[in-house]
Formats: sequence, C-alpha cells, structure tokens
Amino acid sequence: MTVLGFPTRDAALERPRSPLADVVVFVGAAVLIWSLVQLSHTVDVPFDETTAPAAISTDPGHLPYYAARSLLRMFLALAASVVFTFVFATAAARLRRARMVLLPAFDILQSIPVLGFLSFTVTGFIALFPGSELGLESAAIFAIFTAQVWNMAFSFYASLSAQPPELDEAARNLRLSRWQRFWRLDVPSGMIPLVWNGMMSFGGSWFFLVASEAISVHNREYALPGIGSYVAAATAEQDLSKVLLAVGVMVLLVIGVNFLFWRPMTAWAERFRIGDSKGAEAPRSLVLNLLRRSHIPALLGRLFGPLVAPLDRVMSVFGLAEYPLRTSLPRRRAGDWLFGAVVAAAVAYGGYRVWQYIDSTVGFGEVGHAFGLGSLTLLRVLVLLVLATLIWVPIGVWIGLNPKVSRLAQPIVQVLASFPANFLFPMVTAVLVATGISLNWAAILLMALGSQWYILFNVIAGASAVPNDLREAAANLQLPRKLWWRKLILPAIFPSYVTGGLTAAGGAWNASIVSEIVEYGSTTLVAAGLGAYIAQATSAGDSPRVLIGILVMSVYVVLLNRLFWRRLYALAERRYSL
Repeated sequence: MTVLGFPTRDAALERPRSPLADVVVFVGAAVLIWSLVQLSHTVDVPFDETTAPAAISTDPGHLPYYAARSLLRMFLALAASVVFTFVFATAAARLRRARMVLLPAFDILQSIPVLGFLSFTVTGFIALFPGSELGLESAAIFAIFTAQVWNMAFSFYASLSAQPPELDEAARNLRLSRWQRFWRLDVPSGMIPLVWNGMMSFGGSWFFLVASEAISVHNREYALPGIGSYVAAATAEQDLSKVLLAVGVMVLLVIGVNFLFWRPMTAWAERFRIGDSKGAEAPRSLVLNLLRRSHIPALLGRLFGPLVAPLDRVMSVFGLAEYPLRTSLPRRRAGDWLFGAVVAAAVAYGGYRVWQYIDSTVGFGEVGHAFGLGSLTLLRVLVLLVLATLIWVPIGVWIGLNPKVSRLAQPIVQVLASFPANFLFPMVTAVLVATGISLNWAAILLMALGSQWYILFNVIAGASAVPNDLREAAANLQLPRKLWWRKLILPAIFPSYVTGGLTAAGGAWNASIVSEIVEYGSTTLVAAGLGAYIAQATSAGDSPRVLIGILVMSVYVVLLNRLFWRRLYALAERRYSL
C-alpha cells in the first residue's frame, strides 16, 4: 500500500528557486567584495604622528566614502565582538574558576569608558604599526569593539546559564564533543538573544563613533576619515547645515544596515526558537527570502558541507561535553587555593603599582574628589534606569509578543537606537544656552539617549523568546491581565531584563563621558560628574586623573553589579529560566 505524504506548511509555502535571485545575490556579493577591496587600499596609508591632520574635509562630496569607512569599522568591531563573546562568555558559563575571574573582569571592563581605552591604547597601536595609518585605524576599531562587546558577552552568558537541564543531559547522553555541543546546542539556544543584543550593541556603538574617529588624547588630536569625524569637524566650524546633512546620511545608513543585515538575521534566528509550536506570524525579510530562492547558498553548502565531519574529528581533542560525577574534594580545594593565590598575587601587585603611581603624582585627596563626583553620576544613572524601565518594559513586551508590530516597529526602534545622540548635541547646547536649563539635569536625558535602548532590546528579545505553548496555555486559562503579567510575562522576560538593565547601567556610565560635557564651537557646557572629570583629564593628557577617574568609575559599577545585579542574575537562573 502506498502512503501519500503531504508537505508541511512551511514546505508548501516555500517558493521555488529562481535564476533571477541567483543573479541578484551574485551581483550583490560581487559589489560587496569589490567595495571591501577598494576600502582596504585606503586603510594602510603612510602616517606621520607629528603631521597627522586633526580634522578632515567637510566637503559633502566625501560623505559616501566617509560612511563606507565608518561602516567597515563597525562590522570589523562586530566580528571581533562575536569571537570574543563565543570564547570568553562560554568559558565563564562552563568553567567555574574562569567565571570567578571573567565576570568581575567583564564588570570592570564594561565600566571603562571608550575614552579610557583610547587614552592607553592609541600610543600602543600606533607603535605596533609604525609609519602606517593602520595603527590609528586599529585603535578606532578597538574603541568601537569596547562599545559593543560587553552586552553581547553578558547576553550569551545568560543564555548558557539559563539553558534547560534536559538539553545538557541530552548533549552528555549523545556524547557530543565540546566543539559539537557548542555549535549544535549552545549557539542555537542563545541565537535569538545574541542576534537582538548584537543589533542593539551595533546600534549603540554609533553613539561613540565621534570619539573613536576624532581622537583627542594626550594634548594631541587625530582624525580618521569617517562620518563621526565629519560631524566633529562640522561642529567645530559651527556649520549646522553640514551636521544635518550628516544626520541624514546616518539615518540612511541605519535603515540600510537594518534592511540588508539585521532584519534577515532576526528572521533567520527564528529557526532556533525553543518551543512546541511556532508563533502565529514569524518575522519576515525580503533579503532572506531572496537568499532562500537562490541556488547559491545551497551550492556553498554542498561545497563546504563535507568539511564538517573532518572538522568535528579534529576538534574532538577538546574532549567530550561532560563533567565528572565525582571529584576529589581535597584536590578541588587545593586547586581553588592555588588559583585564588595566583589571582590575589596579581591583583595585589597591580594595586601596589597603582598606589605608588597615584601617591607620587596627584595624591589621594584627588581620589576623594573623584568619588564625590561619581556619586552625582550614580544618581543620574539610577534615575535613568527607573524611567527607562517604566517606559520601555511595557512597550518592549508589546513589540516582542506581536510579530506584525515587531516587523513594523523594528526599523523605527533600530533607527532611534542606532542614531548617535551626540550628533544632536550642538542643537542641544544651543537650546540649553538659550533657555538657561542646567546640564546637570539635561545630562540624564543625554545619557538615556545612549543607553536606554539596552533595556528595550533585551525586553523585546525576552518577550519574543517566550514559548508559544505557554502563551496559548495562558490564553486558554483566560488569565486576568494583572495575573498574566505577574505569572507569565514578568518571569519570562526577567532574565533578559536583568541582562539589559546591567548593560544599560554600564552604558549609562560610559555615556556620561560625552553627556556631562558638550561643546559647540566656542561654547562648552559642563555638568558636575565623573564623566566630565574623565573627559577633561583625557583631553588635557592628565594620565593620573584619567586613571583615578577610571578606577573610581569601576568601583561604582562593580559594587552596583555585585550588590544588586548579580543577585538578580542568580534569582533569574534559579527561578525564572525557561
């Protein structure tokens, strides 16, 4: 007897392959490769530190080239952030002793502002590539990397920590290698939050593009071709028309990147959703549909597919994805004591050298002054978090639970999140001067423009990852709205919210560097706070005060994380992991 098989809904709706799609994909790939080759020739050009220009031309005709250079830096930093996240976030989630070092290190490094990294890395990168602009280019990419990576690392770590125990048991029963488990379980299970947080981190790093391309450290100014340095030059010239022109180009860039890259990524990531049933309507992408109708991805799969099995065999040297059921308690304690002694010795030596340096330069009275300024910035951060939570959690849940709304709202949210608010600072400065409003209060708004989106994107990611069977069960039970929020939505999004809140707090501290001091031409407004303290010290090349400012900011961030955010993380892992 012949059994008739019926195609699934997805297979029935799948459109046939199209030669026209092959042509479009091939031409698009060719244009991308050609553009990368052309841009690569402009990166490694001669560079003389003593004669390097402090500003670039503000001729509007150069804006397309500047935009391409900035976009290349952003994607190189994103690639580096993904690699860092996969390596170090996985180590923090899987290795107990590594977690004891990496999580505090993430807290501290997240709290260091972009200007702090530039202060101590520009000279090193220039020395690493003598006579070449590649050194300054590497410093700019590294600065953008530091603005992207921490949110992605925390997100992936949270996904691995909240992984359902039955998936871990299945990986061990199947005797997967660590390499196989990573690519077949860890990455797919964390893909949706990783893509959303990658999109948010990418958008948030536009905020620091001006500081990364128009570098002012150690009483020296350098400028790289890019849209950020273009805005800096136009602002110095007090030419609002050119600033607005750059704003228009930036909007086009954000919309283009969202349409060509992030929307296809979010739609593709839906295949990794955990649950027994799919959402009523998954996110869609014209670009992803075009790729699916092309023969080229399948040809590439057949070309590189045979390499998967040999690569798995090679990577099996890392061992199986399992852990011993019994361990020697004395040996474990001895290892912990040895590990703790090494870490403590390294921290003690570093602390001693810092103590010596501060004592021999500005003295410890300056540290107390910095802590006082830090308390003002802390107050701004707390007000920002409360307001952002009250505003964006309901909106994020509404967007995340409605694919139609998500498809319409995502480009708008992406434009708002990616748009660098400091492009508007010249206009803000003019308004503040005209109205007499103090920057001490207005800085909260400026900091929010650079950090509130972390909460929104994480809440959207958390809401969109809620299994549809739980939503259907709540609907069948006809839960009242208040109970629906308390028993389903808030517990479901809680791990994602904690990740977003933690990163938003770190982003707010970072944004304070450019929000507590704003300039337009010869007009400068300064708010009392640690961000302005670091910015002024960096511009003046005052290394002792830069170091003090960074250390004080790190102390505030780490204490806030340890006393508040880490406890919420533990609660999320213990009670609210799906």
